[in-house]
Amino acid sequence: MSLEPQLLSLLTAIDRFLARSGIQGYIVGGFVRDALLGRDTNDIDLAVTANALEVSPQLAEAIGGHHFPLDEVNRTSRIVLKDAADSIQWQIDLSSIVEDIQGDLARRDFTIDAMAVRLDRAAAGSIEAELIDPHHGLDDIRNKTIRAVSDEIFTKDALRLLRGVRLANELGFGIEPHTEELICQQKQLINSVAGERVRDELLKLLADESGTVFEYLDDLGLLTAVFPELEASRGVDQPSEHQWDVFHHSLKTVAAAGFVLHYGRWQYSDDSILDCVPWTEDLEAYFASRVGADSNRRLLLKLAALLHDVAKPHTKATDAQGRTHFFGHAVEGAETVIDIMERLRFSGKEKRLVSGVVYHHLRPVQTCHDEMPTQRAIYRYFRDTGDVAVDTLFFSLADHLATRGYTLDMANWRWHNSLIRYILEQHKQQQGKARPSRLISGHDIMQAFGLQPGHTVGRLLEAVREAQAAGEVASREQALTYAKKLLNEEKTADRNGN
Repeated sequence: MSLEPQLLSLLTAIDRFLARSGIQGYIVGGFVRDALLGRDTNDIDLAVTANALEVSPQLAEAIGGHHFPLDEVNRTSRIVLKDAADSIQWQIDLSSIVEDIQGDLARRDFTIDAMAVRLDRAAAGSIEAELIDPHHGLDDIRNKTIRAVSDEIFTKDALRLLRGVRLANELGFGIEPHTEELICQQKQLINSVAGERVRDELLKLLADESGTVFEYLDDLGLLTAVFPELEASRGVDQPSEHQWDVFHHSLKTVAAAGFVLHYGRWQYSDDSILDCVPWTEDLEAYFASRVGADSNRRLLLKLAALLHDVAKPHTKATDAQGRTHFFGHAVEGAETVIDIMERLRFSGKEKRLVSGVVYHHLRPVQTCHDEMPTQRAIYRYFRDTGDVAVDTLFFSLADHLATRGYTLDMANWRWHNSLIRYILEQHKQQQGKARPSRLISGHDIMQAFGLQPGHTVGRLLEAVREAQAAGEVASREQALTYAKKLLNEEKTADRNGN
């Protein structure tokens, strides 16, 4: 393998700086692994025979980067180099070698990340020939295997339980049986990890395109270790149109959500069903838009898919005709989702998006029955769902797929997609009608009808906006006439005691 000239130049500059101070540096971990796999990366892991916290500021200055201390106890730091556009060009993580490189590698997690190359050899462009590989990581790379360096790796840092699964998923590797057994035995250790660290690994797992990584997490016992609230849904039966119980329906919905967002696979039919899904470049950009530091709308919709039915076990009821219902599960589920996301240290905006989708996830199909929704229904849908309106529409498609599975009826599927397309198109038209100008103001209503500021004025204004979006009023005179009609109807109802 060969390293690009710009990278070799950077490694040479780092090596010269360290050599002047009598410090030996080693390229280690993920950089070595990715180089051997031929994968591009801008993350460089560097282990030095010195205190990394002391070396890092001077090295950053020498190579034109910015220094950030990471962990004072373990003596780790980071240097970031940016390009002319202020984007991160290289990220160099420095760690301190306590004894020697062999001991440093023995403390690492998986064999494929427990390899090293002396910095001067790497700067000369030599990786594989100069590899320090006491745990046979190169063999495991060739065999596409994730293997624990020792039986103690998870007790030393339980986040590695998730990281092992994430690495296997990213690289297309398999976790070897003994390491799988260790994960199953020690899965509950994940609860000792800080919520924000679990969140970061979870977001990387949500980027999975295979659609099966959360099923694998469940096989290992890790899924309900992270989300114990999901355990109660296992085995909970649903109405006949559902192919899976509540728990497995939720797992399938994660895969289906990735699929309808054109970022994954759906194993129960071919890609022709994707042709029905309304999709544009604008929608692709919308779902790729950032919400948190490491999240976007696509990832958070998949999280909502995992958690959307979390309250079904607590709301399950059977009526006199023997029909199963889950009344209120969306409302209760949204509250549970907020608790879960607070535990995992998600931001307020991330919590609002996911809980909002869960709260409203039944709304799209409730806008109509056998016909397309009215203009008023569409207006009210977007008014009530706000920032999660579009997300919830696409969630409803994923929910549909994960309900029917291999029994999907194509005519029903096409109709559902035509519903979503119609709602999106009509909303766009409504925005064109209602946004350019406000027909009347609250002052107009108060002056015309002798009202004081209050809820009545607000209700009338909102009713006028709804009628305007529906195309029922188009001028100031029509708006005032409409408001007067509503006001008279309210007064008549009050007189009749309604």
